[in-house]
Amino acid sequence: MKYIYELHRTMLDKDLILVYEGEITQDITKSVLSMAERNMDSYGEQSKIKRKVFNVMVECLQNISKYAVPMEKQSDKKNSAVFMIGKEDNSYFITSGNPILSKNVRGIAQRLERINDLDKDGLKDLYKDIIKNGKISAKGGAGLGFIDMARKSGEKLRFDFEPINDEFTFFSLKTTIPRNLK
Repeated sequence: MKYIYELHRTMLDKDLILVYEGEITQDITKSVLSMAERNMDSYGEQSKIKRKVFNVMVECLQNISKYAVPMEKQSDKKNSAVFMIGKEDNSYFITSGNPILSKNVRGIAQRLERINDLDKDGLKDLYKDIIKNGKISAKGGAGLGFIDMARKSGEKLRFDFEPINDEFTFFSLKTTIPRNLK
C-alpha cells in the first residue's frame, strides 16, 4: 500500500491535476474533460485559458483515440496510452503518450519539427494551406491537430520516441499553455 502514498506524493510534488492510463475512447475523453474542467474551476481559472487548455486536451485525446496502436495488436498490454495535465510555474502542461508503429516515427517527427520551426504567422499560413489543399486521411484527419496545439499554446511542442520493440514505439508529446494572456 506504500506505493499509493508514493504516487500521491508524486502527483502533489509535480502539481498533477489529472492522470489517466489506459484505452482512450470518446466516452473517456468526455470524462477526462469534465474532471479537468472541475479542477480548473476550483482554481478559479480564466475562461480564455480554460478554452486553450481544453482545445489542446481534445486534440491530444483525439490523436490518441485515432492513431494509437489498438491494444489487441500489441504484444505487451502494458504499453497503453497515458494522459496527464498539470501546472508548472505559470503555465499548464498537457502530456500524452501512446504506442505507435515504429515505421511512422520518422513522418511524425518531421511534421512536428516543421511545426516547431514556424512562427505564429507561419503556423496560421500552414493551417490555412492544409484546410484549402489538404487531404483527409483514412482515419479522418488532415494533420491539423499538431498545428492547432502549437497555435493555441503559442509554444513549441516537445516530443520524444522511445522504442518498445522492433514493431512499436512509445510516442510522448508535451504541450505547455502559459497562464498569462498574450
